[in-house]
Amino acid sequence: MPGRQTARSRRSRRLAGIACAAALLILAVSSTLHARGRAPATSEKPAKAVETIPAPVKTYGSKSAPITLEVFGDYECPSCGGFYEYTLRPMISDYVAAGKVFIVHRDFPLAMHKYGYEAARWANAAATIGKFSEAEAALYDNQNYWGQSGDIQKYMAAALSPADLHRVQKLMTGCEMAVAPASHSCPFDAYIEQDKALGNMVPVEATPTFRIFYKGQKFPAGQGVVSWTVLKQFFDQLLSQ
Repeated sequence: MPGRQTARSRRSRRLAGIACAAALLILAVSSTLHARGRAPATSEKPAKAVETIPAPVKTYGSKSAPITLEVFGDYECPSCGGFYEYTLRPMISDYVAAGKVFIVHRDFPLAMHKYGYEAARWANAAATIGKFSEAEAALYDNQNYWGQSGDIQKYMAAALSPADLHRVQKLMTGCEMAVAPASHSCPFDAYIEQDKALGNMVPVEATPTFRIFYKGQKFPAGQGVVSWTVLKQFFDQLLSQ
């Protein structure tokens, strides 16, 4: 009898051990499944999504014009200001208005200019509501002033109606920074960087840099201030072919 009791005792202990192991296994599986059904806890806040805004239209004239002039510029660049005032402005009122030339602006803000990138943002915001020409004129006409103070909004306010200024200010939320690009919260930075990438392929080594296209021909890039008189003569030669 003592031997039989000993065997029973060993069997009981073995069964108890198996039951305990099974319980622990069930508990472990249950905990794993429960954990898999939950999102992992995190204290990090999700990144702020950048609002998608249609590509700003920064052009003058009709796409069907026989000549296309593509200009890479920096709004704080003095040479770009001179090119705009003494070449592009008379060209816009003359050959662009006559349907002979289509002008495409490309942003190429230079790192040496403290407010150039921010000015490009304002121009893009204005272009989004169809006020690019007003914004570009305001930036170049007052380049010496906002280039010193950084108060670009002051000159935008003088160029736009109160309603349009309000729309532009709303679009500029998160973009009022002189450093470029300081964050990914400004939706216009993507378009500015696209222009810069295209310029780097030209390559743009100084601003202004421009390219002329005529009936499938692409001419070598020009650089610096070229007078309207000189460009007009070249355009006339192209148009007479």
